[in-house]
Amino acid sequence: MKKPLPIDQLTPLEARAEHDRLAEDVAAHDLRYHQQDAPIISDADYDALRRRLEAIEVAFPELRALVTQKVGAAPSEKFAKVQHAVPMLSLGNVFDDGEVEDFVGRVRRFLGLSATAPLAFTAEPKIDGLSCSLRYVRGEFVQAATRGDGFEGEDVTANVRTIHEVPHRLSGRFPDVCEVRGEIYMRHADFAALNERQAAAGDKLFANPRNAAAGSLRQLDAKITAQRPLHFFAYAWGEMSTMPAETQFEMVQAFKAFGFPVNPRTVLCRSAQEMIDHYRAIEAERAKLGYDIDGVVYKVDDLALQARLGFVSRSPRWAVAHKFPAEQATTALRDIEIQVGRTGALTPVAKLEPVTVGGVVVSNATLHNEDEIARKDIRIGDTVVVQRAGDVIPQIVRVVEEKRSADARAYQFPHHCPACGSVAVREIDEKGEVDAVRRCTGGLICPAQAVERIKHFCSRNAMDIEGLGDKQVEFFFEKGMVKTPSDIFTLQQRDEAPGNLQRLRNFEGFGETSVRNLFAAIDARRIIPLNRFIFALGIRHVGETNAKRLARHFGSFEALRRVAAQAGDAQSEARAEINGISGIGDVVAEAVADFFCEAHNERELDLLLAAVEPQALEEVKTDSPVAGKTVVFTGALERLTRDEAKAQAERLGAKVAGSVSKKTDLVVAGPGAGSKLAKAAELGIEVISEDDWLQRIGEGA
Repeated sequence: MKKPLPIDQLTPLEARAEHDRLAEDVAAHDLRYHQQDAPIISDADYDALRRRLEAIEVAFPELRALVTQKVGAAPSEKFAKVQHAVPMLSLGNVFDDGEVEDFVGRVRRFLGLSATAPLAFTAEPKIDGLSCSLRYVRGEFVQAATRGDGFEGEDVTANVRTIHEVPHRLSGRFPDVCEVRGEIYMRHADFAALNERQAAAGDKLFANPRNAAAGSLRQLDAKITAQRPLHFFAYAWGEMSTMPAETQFEMVQAFKAFGFPVNPRTVLCRSAQEMIDHYRAIEAERAKLGYDIDGVVYKVDDLALQARLGFVSRSPRWAVAHKFPAEQATTALRDIEIQVGRTGALTPVAKLEPVTVGGVVVSNATLHNEDEIARKDIRIGDTVVVQRAGDVIPQIVRVVEEKRSADARAYQFPHHCPACGSVAVREIDEKGEVDAVRRCTGGLICPAQAVERIKHFCSRNAMDIEGLGDKQVEFFFEKGMVKTPSDIFTLQQRDEAPGNLQRLRNFEGFGETSVRNLFAAIDARRIIPLNRFIFALGIRHVGETNAKRLARHFGSFEALRRVAAQAGDAQSEARAEINGISGIGDVVAEAVADFFCEAHNERELDLLLAAVEPQALEEVKTDSPVAGKTVVFTGALERLTRDEAKAQAERLGAKVAGSVSKKTDLVVAGPGAGSKLAKAAELGIEVISEDDWLQRIGEGA
């Protein structure tokens, strides 16, 4: 991996290529952090990516992209949406004392204030949690929403009601409409106790307190949230019918009077030096706070001056976050081990001599991928600098070359999966670039991927086997009863075999009726639509849409398998045939070829096809009233499930979209339709009821 060129040396073509790559990376990391609560890089690495992207846009303004103007990520589809009356924007970052002084200087210049004119700022700890907006009407708590993309968030009202620090009714004198904003977080001690309970129950452990807080708040069942020890600090606001104060500091005190917890380390500062001094003081006691912070936020105190300063891009001119540097330590690299993830990704993990970094003992660190090992020239036996930033997974920053021993040895990255022996490959992406991650191709038989693969195989949009949910799959796998998808279809035969001492009915929770129902549900899926069977196989890059494309093109699984097994050569006619399917392309074609050319998968497919008969799809109609139209379903459907409605529309030649746009032809709205219905009205798109839809396609009562 080459060192990036200085921006002033980039040609317009080079700038565009790097900008596009960075924009894609930043958008992906935004999604993982804000929506999926599963970051894979540190705050410091993310900040570096965004700063490079923004610097390129300053030098090449024509490249300015939406991603640098965005805040967070789109809200999850699991929750109802809430439009923020006042956007929840993000903050710009500074990283050293000089940049703090520059910030104060910019504010003074914008306001036309001399260097000696009075100007106050608040300084408050930057809590590392999940931003949330709480709406009160006449003092009553009525709604809670996450930040989302800054303009639309997730409705988490029921969950936030369970947080004891959030008042259900405000105290004192308050505005009729009052939106208080702040951070939901989890304390260190509570986080440790939660992970102990997760481990004891055999459940997934949380990576850090921020992820634990976000995951707890985004539960579909508020009873689970109620069991999680969440806390709240108030520090900002959205819509206010009247303002209870004239300064930032007084607003925070008003929140306290309303009944909200506020951070006691919020202070007033009269100069850049006072701001920096407070930053140093908070940094020194950071480890003793009992909760995570990743910097200090400075805000112009006078609200009238805030209004004059306004906003630029996604951030206010009157506020900035002074981020803490990543915490580092030096230790010895004892070994490198490969972990195989549920998607087959081979991830190198450094095994370290245990060292304390930021108050936490670290013995493992991520090495990301084989290119990272080569770029940093990391060798087993090296002395390395380890970093924890934002409490994400520790990483190796660099090798201390002057301490390299004579017996330090280079690491040879494996080209076969250490878990199953299948070939591990690096794919070529749609831009013709080699993927940074090497992946196991033994998807169906790899034990490292097995549980998640089987869960996917049984899931609703795949084989849809009732009674084989996530917990049941984990149980059967742990007991050795189901290790591969084909084992599902021999489960009854093995269970009823003479002399079997491990009968299902003998396990708690499996009575005669439930066992009989499970076997019936499995038998009901021995005949399955071809597209669902293809999707169930979990081929990389083959989701529901691509599974349908493959099913429609080949017509039978035998035809797909025959061609795909001959497509290992990128120049072959077989590869060209797959690649030529509308919507497929090089990346998917390569993934399909890799899957079917892996001998381990071939054996498992033989076993599956002995038990399952994939059926060709119905022909898509081209003469229906909705053929060629783009349809959006929203709200609660009462006569069809959402999946049934989607499948029905697609059989009739319509395209089903998840959001309303100018390309939408028709919106089918049920009870509870919200923002999509409003968008349709705004764009003048035809809206009909579920009954009208059934009448239109000729299936009405």
